[in-house]
Amino acid sequence: MPMSTHAGKIAVVTGASGGMGAVFAQRLADRGYDLLLVARDKARLESLAAAITARTGRRAEVLVADLTQDAELARVEERLRTDTAVRVLINNAGGGLFGPLATIDPSAASALIELNVTAFTKLAAAAAAGLGAQGDGVIVNVSSALAVGVLPISAVYSGTKAYVLSFTQALAKELAGTGVRVQTFMPGATGTGFWNGSGLELADIPDGLVMSVTDAVDAAFAGLDAGETVTVPSLPDSDWSKLRADMQTLAPRFSGSEPAARYSDRRTGDTQQPK
Repeated sequence: MPMSTHAGKIAVVTGASGGMGAVFAQRLADRGYDLLLVARDKARLESLAAAITARTGRRAEVLVADLTQDAELARVEERLRTDTAVRVLINNAGGGLFGPLATIDPSAASALIELNVTAFTKLAAAAAAGLGAQGDGVIVNVSSALAVGVLPISAVYSGTKAYVLSFTQALAKELAGTGVRVQTFMPGATGTGFWNGSGLELADIPDGLVMSVTDAVDAAFAGLDAGETVTVPSLPDSDWSKLRADMQTLAPRFSGSEPAARYSDRRTGDTQQPK
């Protein structure tokens, strides 16, 4: 069922100052939500808020926060937990880091994990508590196609986004029946400033692999309206359904009391020693 207009209800968008976050904000305002826009860049947030209000008449509040700073992150968490008008979290803030693991700056890797995993988790937990108490709402967690289509230079980034995928699938099961819907959005390469300084430039990606940010976000909403838990904008539904069915078949076999024969036959003592 499509999200309907919710006058007086608030959608929180992190990473809202540009790229997908800004388009998510625009689309949510079109659907009748007031907005709480979260990012570090005050000037860009205020410009976006003013443009949205002028175009749609929706209220757009700005909350300047660096989500890797505990005190600033806590301000956003508090709103998600306690503001009874909040009905949507677009958990979009994140960064990229590409390059051989052995040469990546460890502090940069730690900062990426802090943003893409730790802050992400705290915000989702706060939203689950706040929306769960209302018995209504939507959490959209932005992952990436690189959660599954890993590159040799994407170890840290892909690891963080694989976490988002597994986390969201588990959270969706946890919140089933509560009135809170959960979606993982897994875009491929999109034409945004995300790539700048990441170690992988947009110009290095073939044009045929890059989707416009508006098309990607519109696909996210189409998937949400269709009731999808996982939305991959460029992937035919039959392909994801097949993968999911295969995983559901295999999942019960991941835990058992005995090793599979190909392993048990090779255990010490079960094979002949070379002469």
